[in-house]
Amino acid sequence: MGVEMHIISTIWYGIQSSLFPFLEEELGPLTEFHRKLAATLEVVRVEDWILNEYWFGHPPADRKVLGRAFVGKAAYNAPTTRAFRDQILSDPVLRRICGWEKRNKVPSEATFSRAFTEFAEKRLPEVVQKALIGRTLSGHLFGHISQDSTEIEAREKSAAMPKPEPRLKRRRGRPPKGEERIPEPTRIERQMTITVEAMVAELPTACDRGTKRNSKGHMESWNGYKLHIDVADGQIPISCLLTSASLHDSQASIPLTAMTYQRVTSLYELKDSAYDCQHIAAYSRNLGHVPIIDPNSRGGETRELEPVHKARFRERTTVERVNSRLKDEFGGRMIRVRGALKVMAHLMFGILALTADQLLRMIL
Repeated sequence: MGVEMHIISTIWYGIQSSLFPFLEEELGPLTEFHRKLAATLEVVRVEDWILNEYWFGHPPADRKVLGRAFVGKAAYNAPTTRAFRDQILSDPVLRRICGWEKRNKVPSEATFSRAFTEFAEKRLPEVVQKALIGRTLSGHLFGHISQDSTEIEAREKSAAMPKPEPRLKRRRGRPPKGEERIPEPTRIERQMTITVEAMVAELPTACDRGTKRNSKGHMESWNGYKLHIDVADGQIPISCLLTSASLHDSQASIPLTAMTYQRVTSLYELKDSAYDCQHIAAYSRNLGHVPIIDPNSRGGETRELEPVHKARFRERTTVERVNSRLKDEFGGRMIRVRGALKVMAHLMFGILALTADQLLRMIL
Protein backbone atom coordinates (compact mmCIF):
# COMPACT_ATOMS: atom_id res chain seq x y z
CA MET A 1 0.00 0.00 0.00
CA GLY A 2 3.02 2.26 0.48
CA VAL A 3 2.39 5.95 1.12
CA GLU A 4 -1.37 5.47 1.37
CA MET A 5 -1.05 2.81 4.10
CA HIS A 6 1.26 5.18 5.95
CA ILE A 7 -1.38 7.93 5.81
CA ILE A 8 -4.13 5.66 7.14
CA SER A 9 -1.80 4.18 9.77
CA THR A 10 -0.86 7.68 10.93
CA ILE A 11 -4.53 8.58 11.31
CA TRP A 12 -5.19 5.39 13.26
CA TYR A 13 -2.12 5.89 15.48
CA GLY A 14 -3.39 9.39 16.34
CA ILE A 15 -6.83 7.99 17.13
CA GLN A 16 -5.45 5.27 19.41
CA SER A 17 -2.74 7.28 21.14
CA SER A 18 -4.49 10.64 21.51
CA LEU A 19 -8.20 10.65 20.69
CA PHE A 20 -9.37 7.57 22.63
CA PRO A 21 -7.43 8.43 25.83
CA PHE A 22 -8.70 12.03 25.67
CA LEU A 23 -12.31 10.94 25.21
CA GLU A 24 -12.10 8.38 28.01
CA GLU A 25 -10.59 10.95 30.35
CA GLU A 26 -13.28 13.49 29.47
CA LEU A 27 -16.31 11.22 29.05
CA GLY A 28 -15.55 7.98 30.85
CA PRO A 29 -15.47 4.43 29.42
CA LEU A 30 -16.31 4.16 25.71
CA THR A 31 -18.47 1.42 24.21
CA GLU A 32 -17.47 -0.34 21.00
CA PHE A 33 -19.86 1.89 19.03
CA HIS A 34 -18.46 5.06 20.62
CA ARG A 35 -14.94 4.03 19.57
CA LYS A 36 -16.11 3.14 16.07
CA LEU A 37 -17.94 6.43 15.64
CA ALA A 38 -15.06 8.54 16.99
CA ALA A 39 -12.65 6.81 14.59
CA THR A 40 -15.06 7.21 11.66
CA LEU A 41 -15.50 10.94 12.29
CA GLU A 42 -11.75 11.42 12.60
CA VAL A 43 -11.13 9.69 9.25
CA VAL A 44 -13.97 11.46 7.41
CA ARG A 45 -13.41 14.98 8.86
CA VAL A 46 -16.68 16.25 7.38
CA GLU A 47 -16.46 19.44 9.45
CA ASP A 48 -13.42 20.57 7.42
CA TRP A 49 -15.76 21.10 4.46
CA ILE A 50 -18.50 23.02 6.28
CA LEU A 51 -18.46 26.78 6.81
CA ASN A 52 -20.65 28.28 9.53
CA GLU A 53 -22.18 31.41 8.01
CA TYR A 54 -24.63 34.00 9.30
CA TRP A 55 -25.06 37.73 8.71
CA PHE A 56 -27.67 39.13 11.10
CA GLY A 57 -29.66 38.02 14.13
CA HIS A 58 -29.14 34.93 16.25
CA PRO A 59 -26.45 32.59 14.87
CA PRO A 60 -27.91 29.35 13.47
CA ALA A 61 -27.13 25.90 14.88
CA ASP A 62 -23.52 24.84 14.31
CA ARG A 63 -23.48 23.18 10.87
CA LYS A 64 -20.12 21.51 11.53
CA VAL A 65 -21.59 19.58 14.46
CA LEU A 66 -24.72 18.74 12.48
CA GLY A 67 -22.56 17.39 9.66
CA ARG A 68 -20.81 15.08 12.14
CA ALA A 69 -24.21 14.03 13.46
CA PHE A 70 -25.41 12.93 10.00
CA VAL A 71 -22.30 10.79 9.54
CA GLY A 72 -23.03 9.38 13.00
CA LYS A 73 -26.62 8.66 12.05
CA ALA A 74 -25.42 6.59 9.08
CA ALA A 75 -22.86 4.73 11.21
CA TYR A 76 -25.57 4.06 13.82
CA ASN A 77 -27.95 2.85 11.08
CA ALA A 78 -30.70 4.91 12.66
CA PRO A 79 -34.11 4.51 10.97
CA THR A 80 -34.98 8.22 11.23
CA THR A 81 -33.44 11.54 12.21
CA ARG A 82 -35.83 11.70 15.16
CA ALA A 83 -34.64 8.32 16.44
CA PHE A 84 -30.99 9.35 16.24
CA ARG A 85 -31.68 12.72 17.87
CA ASP A 86 -33.43 10.89 20.73
CA GLN A 87 -30.37 8.66 21.06
CA ILE A 88 -28.12 11.74 21.21
CA LEU A 89 -30.27 13.22 23.97
CA SER A 90 -30.16 10.00 26.01
CA ASP A 91 -26.45 9.21 25.48
CA PRO A 92 -24.10 11.95 26.84
CA VAL A 93 -21.01 10.27 25.35
CA LEU A 94 -22.57 10.16 21.87
CA ARG A 95 -23.66 13.78 22.23
CA ARG A 96 -20.14 14.91 23.17
CA ILE A 97 -18.53 12.91 20.36
CA CYS A 98 -20.82 14.64 17.86
CA GLY A 99 -19.85 18.02 19.33
CA TRP A 100 -22.62 19.21 21.69
CA GLU A 101 -21.35 19.95 25.18
CA LYS A 102 -24.77 20.38 26.79
CA ARG A 103 -28.06 18.60 26.22
CA ASN A 104 -29.96 21.85 25.65
CA LYS A 105 -27.61 22.70 22.77
CA VAL A 106 -28.91 19.82 20.65
CA PRO A 107 -31.10 21.50 17.99
CA SER A 108 -34.67 20.56 17.16
CA GLU A 109 -35.67 17.99 14.57
CA ALA A 110 -36.71 20.83 12.24
CA THR A 111 -33.20 22.31 12.43
CA PHE A 112 -31.73 18.90 11.59
CA SER A 113 -34.02 18.81 8.56
CA ARG A 114 -33.03 22.31 7.37
CA ALA A 115 -29.34 21.53 7.75
CA PHE A 116 -29.74 18.29 5.80
CA THR A 117 -31.43 20.19 2.96
CA GLU A 118 -28.48 22.61 2.87
CA PHE A 119 -25.98 19.75 2.78
CA ALA A 120 -27.94 18.01 0.00
CA GLU A 121 -28.13 21.15 -2.16
CA LYS A 122 -24.37 21.70 -1.78
CA ARG A 123 -23.72 17.98 -2.41
CA LEU A 124 -21.60 18.01 0.74
CA PRO A 125 -21.22 14.23 1.29
CA GLU A 126 -20.21 13.74 -2.36
CA VAL A 127 -17.54 16.43 -2.03
CA VAL A 128 -16.24 14.90 1.21
CA GLN A 129 -16.16 11.39 -0.30
CA LYS A 130 -14.12 12.59 -3.26
CA ALA A 131 -11.72 14.42 -0.93
CA LEU A 132 -11.40 11.37 1.35
CA ILE A 133 -10.47 9.10 -1.56
CA GLY A 134 -8.02 11.72 -2.87
CA ARG A 135 -6.39 12.17 0.54
CA THR A 136 -5.92 8.49 1.29
CA LEU A 137 -5.86 6.49 -1.97
CA SER A 138 -5.13 8.72 -4.98
CA GLY A 139 -1.59 7.36 -5.35
CA HIS A 140 -2.45 3.70 -4.88
CA LEU A 141 -2.62 1.24 -7.81
CA PHE A 142 -5.75 -0.92 -7.56
CA GLY A 143 -6.02 -4.22 -9.37
CA HIS A 144 -9.77 -4.18 -9.93
CA ILE A 145 -12.66 -1.74 -10.06
CA SER A 146 -16.00 -3.54 -9.84
CA GLN A 147 -19.10 -1.78 -11.15
CA ASP A 148 -22.74 -2.49 -10.38
CA SER A 149 -26.06 -0.87 -9.51
CA THR A 150 -28.56 -1.51 -6.76
CA GLU A 151 -32.22 -0.61 -6.36
CA ILE A 152 -33.14 2.21 -3.98
CA GLU A 153 -36.74 2.17 -2.85
CA ALA A 154 -38.26 5.61 -2.16
CA ARG A 155 -41.43 6.84 -0.47
CA GLU A 156 -42.61 9.14 -3.22
CA LYS A 157 -44.73 9.01 -6.31
CA SER A 158 -43.20 8.16 -9.64
CA ALA A 159 -42.76 11.11 -11.94
CA ALA A 160 -45.01 11.27 -14.97
CA MET A 161 -43.31 9.83 -18.01
CA PRO A 162 -42.51 12.58 -20.54
CA LYS A 163 -44.32 12.36 -23.82
CA PRO A 164 -42.03 11.30 -26.64
CA GLU A 165 -41.25 13.99 -29.16
CA PRO A 166 -43.04 13.45 -32.48
CA ARG A 167 -40.75 11.95 -35.05
CA LEU A 168 -40.34 13.54 -38.42
CA LYS A 169 -41.83 11.47 -41.19
CA ARG A 170 -39.15 9.94 -43.32
CA ARG A 171 -39.45 9.41 -47.01
CA ARG A 172 -39.50 5.72 -47.85
CA GLY A 173 -36.91 4.15 -50.07
CA ARG A 174 -33.40 5.23 -50.87
CA PRO A 175 -32.43 8.85 -50.17
CA PRO A 176 -32.17 11.21 -53.16
CA LYS A 177 -28.82 11.41 -54.88
CA GLY A 178 -26.40 13.53 -52.86
CA GLU A 179 -28.44 13.28 -49.64
CA GLU A 180 -26.97 11.26 -46.77
CA ARG A 181 -29.06 10.14 -43.80
CA ILE A 182 -27.06 10.28 -40.58
CA PRO A 183 -28.74 8.57 -37.61
CA GLU A 184 -28.91 10.40 -34.30
CA PRO A 185 -26.11 9.23 -31.95
CA THR A 186 -27.21 7.25 -28.92
CA ARG A 187 -26.50 8.47 -25.37
CA ILE A 188 -23.58 6.03 -25.03
CA GLU A 189 -22.12 7.21 -28.35
CA ARG A 190 -22.33 10.84 -27.18
CA GLN A 191 -20.64 9.92 -23.91
CA MET A 192 -17.53 8.88 -25.82
CA THR A 193 -16.76 12.50 -26.71
CA ILE A 194 -18.18 14.79 -23.98
CA THR A 195 -17.03 15.82 -20.51
CA VAL A 196 -17.90 13.98 -17.30
CA GLU A 197 -20.11 16.88 -16.18
CA ALA A 198 -22.05 16.76 -19.45
CA MET A 199 -22.47 12.99 -19.20
CA VAL A 200 -23.88 13.20 -15.68
CA ALA A 201 -26.18 16.10 -16.60
CA GLU A 202 -27.80 13.96 -19.33
CA LEU A 203 -28.77 11.15 -16.96
CA PRO A 204 -32.38 11.18 -15.69
CA THR A 205 -32.81 11.43 -11.92
CA ALA A 206 -36.58 11.58 -11.40
CA CYS A 207 -38.20 8.95 -9.20
CA ASP A 208 -39.85 6.27 -11.33
CA ARG A 209 -40.43 2.54 -11.69
CA GLY A 210 -37.53 0.16 -12.19
CA THR A 211 -37.30 -3.52 -13.06
CA LYS A 212 -34.27 -5.74 -12.66
CA ARG A 213 -33.41 -9.44 -12.64
CA ASN A 214 -32.26 -10.53 -9.18
CA SER A 215 -29.52 -13.00 -8.29
CA LYS A 216 -31.99 -15.91 -8.57
CA GLY A 217 -33.00 -14.95 -12.10
CA HIS A 218 -36.41 -13.54 -11.19
CA MET A 219 -37.63 -10.12 -12.31
CA GLU A 220 -38.46 -7.69 -9.49
CA SER A 221 -39.77 -4.12 -9.61
CA TRP A 222 -39.49 -1.17 -7.25
CA ASN A 223 -40.44 2.48 -7.05
CA GLY A 224 -37.56 4.92 -6.57
CA TYR A 225 -34.02 5.21 -7.86
CA LYS A 226 -30.93 3.26 -8.82
CA LEU A 227 -27.49 3.75 -7.22
CA HIS A 228 -24.56 3.03 -9.52
CA ILE A 229 -21.29 2.41 -7.73
CA ASP A 230 -17.62 1.67 -8.48
CA VAL A 231 -15.84 -0.33 -5.79
CA ALA A 232 -12.10 -0.98 -5.52
CA ASP A 233 -10.25 -3.92 -3.99
CA GLY A 234 -10.82 -3.99 -0.24
CA GLN A 235 -14.53 -3.12 -0.66
CA ILE A 236 -13.78 0.61 -0.84
CA PRO A 237 -16.42 2.73 -2.63
CA ILE A 238 -14.76 5.12 -5.08
CA SER A 239 -17.55 6.78 -7.09
CA CYS A 240 -21.35 6.82 -7.00
CA LEU A 241 -24.18 8.06 -9.22
CA LEU A 242 -27.91 8.18 -8.54
CA THR A 243 -30.33 7.90 -11.46
CA SER A 244 -33.95 7.08 -12.15
CA ALA A 245 -34.82 3.46 -11.43
CA SER A 246 -35.77 2.85 -15.06
CA LEU A 247 -32.36 3.78 -16.48
CA HIS A 248 -30.47 0.80 -17.88
CA ASP A 249 -27.17 0.11 -16.10
CA SER A 250 -25.16 0.57 -19.29
CA GLN A 251 -26.21 4.23 -19.62
CA ALA A 252 -24.37 5.20 -16.40
CA SER A 253 -21.29 3.06 -16.96
CA ILE A 254 -19.08 5.48 -18.92
CA PRO A 255 -19.66 8.56 -16.70
CA LEU A 256 -19.06 6.44 -13.58
CA THR A 257 -15.87 5.00 -15.08
CA ALA A 258 -14.69 8.50 -15.98
CA MET A 259 -15.30 9.74 -12.41
CA THR A 260 -13.34 6.82 -10.96
CA TYR A 261 -10.50 7.36 -13.43
CA GLN A 262 -10.09 10.91 -12.11
CA ARG A 263 -9.79 9.65 -8.52
CA VAL A 264 -7.71 6.45 -8.52
CA THR A 265 -5.49 4.34 -10.76
CA SER A 266 -6.55 0.80 -11.62
CA LEU A 267 -5.86 -2.02 -14.07
CA TYR A 268 -9.04 -4.06 -14.58
CA GLU A 269 -12.73 -3.15 -14.79
CA LEU A 270 -15.17 -5.89 -13.82
CA LYS A 271 -18.78 -5.57 -15.07
CA ASP A 272 -21.70 -7.95 -15.51
CA SER A 273 -23.56 -8.72 -18.73
CA ALA A 274 -25.70 -5.56 -18.50
CA TYR A 275 -22.58 -3.61 -19.51
CA ASP A 276 -21.71 -5.77 -22.50
CA CYS A 277 -21.38 -3.01 -25.09
CA GLN A 278 -18.56 -2.33 -27.52
CA HIS A 279 -18.51 1.39 -26.68
CA ILE A 280 -18.16 0.72 -22.94
CA ALA A 281 -15.33 -1.73 -23.55
CA ALA A 282 -13.63 0.69 -25.97
CA TYR A 283 -13.87 3.56 -23.47
CA SER A 284 -12.17 1.41 -20.82
CA ARG A 285 -9.37 0.47 -23.18
CA ASN A 286 -8.84 4.12 -24.13
CA LEU A 287 -8.20 4.81 -20.43
CA GLY A 288 -5.54 2.09 -20.37
CA HIS A 289 -7.72 -0.42 -18.52
CA VAL A 290 -8.58 -4.04 -19.28
CA PRO A 291 -12.38 -4.46 -19.37
CA ILE A 292 -13.65 -7.85 -18.18
CA ILE A 293 -17.36 -7.88 -19.02
CA ASP A 294 -19.54 -10.94 -18.63
CA PRO A 295 -20.82 -11.74 -22.16
CA ASN A 296 -24.50 -11.10 -22.83
CA SER A 297 -25.96 -13.86 -24.97
CA ARG A 298 -27.81 -12.18 -27.81
CA GLY A 299 -29.59 -13.92 -30.65
CA GLY A 300 -28.69 -17.35 -29.31
CA GLU A 301 -24.97 -16.58 -29.52
CA THR A 302 -23.00 -18.15 -26.67
CA ARG A 303 -19.76 -16.53 -25.57
CA GLU A 304 -17.58 -17.13 -22.54
CA LEU A 305 -14.78 -15.28 -20.79
CA GLU A 306 -11.26 -16.58 -21.09
CA PRO A 307 -10.24 -18.77 -18.12
CA VAL A 308 -7.83 -16.16 -16.77
CA HIS A 309 -10.54 -13.48 -16.97
CA LYS A 310 -13.05 -15.83 -15.33
CA ALA A 311 -10.75 -16.06 -12.33
CA ARG A 312 -10.46 -12.28 -12.07
CA PHE A 313 -14.21 -11.81 -12.56
CA ARG A 314 -14.80 -13.56 -9.22
CA GLU A 315 -13.39 -10.44 -7.53
CA ARG A 316 -16.54 -8.60 -8.60
CA THR A 317 -18.35 -9.86 -5.49
CA THR A 318 -16.76 -6.92 -3.64
CA VAL A 319 -19.30 -4.50 -5.11
CA GLU A 320 -22.19 -6.78 -4.13
CA ARG A 321 -20.90 -6.87 -0.54
CA VAL A 322 -20.69 -3.07 -0.47
CA ASN A 323 -24.27 -2.77 -1.74
CA SER A 324 -25.39 -5.18 0.96
CA ARG A 325 -23.48 -3.40 3.76
CA LEU A 326 -24.78 0.00 2.66
CA LYS A 327 -28.35 -1.22 2.97
CA ASP A 328 -28.03 -3.39 6.07
CA GLU A 329 -25.52 -1.40 8.18
CA PHE A 330 -25.40 2.20 6.95
CA GLY A 331 -28.97 3.35 6.34
CA GLY A 332 -29.46 2.35 2.71
CA ARG A 333 -32.89 0.89 3.46
CA MET A 334 -33.98 3.84 5.61
CA ILE A 335 -34.95 6.35 2.90
CA ARG A 336 -37.36 8.86 4.44
CA VAL A 337 -36.50 11.90 2.29
CA ARG A 338 -37.83 12.80 -1.15
CA GLY A 339 -36.14 14.01 -4.30
CA ALA A 340 -32.95 12.83 -5.97
CA LEU A 341 -30.71 15.40 -4.25
CA LYS A 342 -31.82 14.43 -0.74
CA VAL A 343 -31.84 10.70 -1.46
CA MET A 344 -28.29 10.94 -2.82
CA ALA A 345 -27.16 12.91 0.24
CA HIS A 346 -28.68 10.31 2.56
CA LEU A 347 -26.94 7.47 0.71
CA MET A 348 -23.62 9.29 0.51
CA PHE A 349 -23.50 9.88 4.27
CA GLY A 350 -23.77 6.11 4.49
CA ILE A 351 -21.05 5.68 1.86
CA LEU A 352 -18.78 8.02 3.87
CA ALA A 353 -19.21 5.96 7.03
CA LEU A 354 -18.73 2.71 5.09
CA THR A 355 -15.58 3.99 3.38
CA ALA A 356 -14.03 5.04 6.69
CA ASP A 357 -14.87 1.64 8.16
CA GLN A 358 -13.20 -0.19 5.27
CA LEU A 359 -10.11 2.03 5.36
CA LEU A 360 -9.64 1.29 9.07
CA ARG A 361 -10.12 -2.44 8.45
CA MET A 362 -7.16 -2.37 6.07
CA ILE A 363 -4.73 -1.70 8.92
CA LEU A 364 -6.37 -3.63 11.77
